[in-house]
Amino acid sequence: MGKFGKTEGKALRFDLTDMRLFLAVVEQGSLTKGSEIMNLALASVSERISGMESSLGAQLLERNRRGVTTTAAGDALVRHARLILNQVEQMRGELRTYGTGLKGRIRLLSNTAGLAAFLPHRLCRFLVAYPDLSIDLGERPSTEIALTIAEGRADLGVVADIADLAALQTRVIAQDQLVVVMSETHRISDRRSVAFADVVGEPFVGLSDAALEAHLGERAARLGRQIYYRIQLRRIEHVAMLVKSGVGIAILSEASTQDLTRLGLAIVPLRDPWALRQLHLCAHDFSALTPHASLLAQELMEPKVAAS
Repeated sequence: MGKFGKTEGKALRFDLTDMRLFLAVVEQGSLTKGSEIMNLALASVSERISGMESSLGAQLLERNRRGVTTTAAGDALVRHARLILNQVEQMRGELRTYGTGLKGRIRLLSNTAGLAAFLPHRLCRFLVAYPDLSIDLGERPSTEIALTIAEGRADLGVVADIADLAALQTRVIAQDQLVVVMSETHRISDRRSVAFADVVGEPFVGLSDAALEAHLGERAARLGRQIYYRIQLRRIEHVAMLVKSGVGIAILSEASTQDLTRLGLAIVPLRDPWALRQLHLCAHDFSALTPHASLLAQELMEPKVAAS
């Protein structure tokens, strides 16, 4: 029987310091550097990790001349330790809001389309109805939002269905039409709609949205073409400025272009069936949301009420 061969009846006794220490050692690749970061004596670090291995009944680190590397058990501990420590920080952040008079803070991410048209009125109504709640709102590409939600770093996300949502729970909350934005003097600026095949060969000004770029790239490939981006920018107004100057055309969400017609730009819907996308509200697990995040989810899933 080996050093770690008998574990029956033993309880795992890892505290938060143990997990932080283990991550520090793994990230630095060295017991010595890990001990310096944690401000602990090297002997204490070695003793703690040996105690973790004894409690677990498996070796966590391989020690060699260059430092340390994780075993399979060590890799598993890294994943779980990061998850646990992240949840502890989320708990601390949520509880800290009580000290500032706030009873809840919700972390919400949205793509550009959701922020442009869908969210403002909903969030206004929600914040008025719940004066003790606050929202941390961030704008990100749909693919980045999906990853952030899956990793538990935000409560809710509003994304387009072109992102990979397999790891998340989702609810359809709105529709989003893709449109072509061009200068008013462009050859197709007077059309009621246009097919993607008619514009795929044009020079493009792109929006830095990885999900949209991948979606359009896939559709271009099906036509045996490739999109030529002259430049890609993060902000809609910067894209509009270059399009107006004739640098190229852009394909954007219709919701994000509501203020662009006043800038002297033509906006023509794409008539391809795939250009009508759906906006999804996503969460890692709707049933596991905090009570205040659940309230916001219910608000965002309510059918739109027409203005009287």
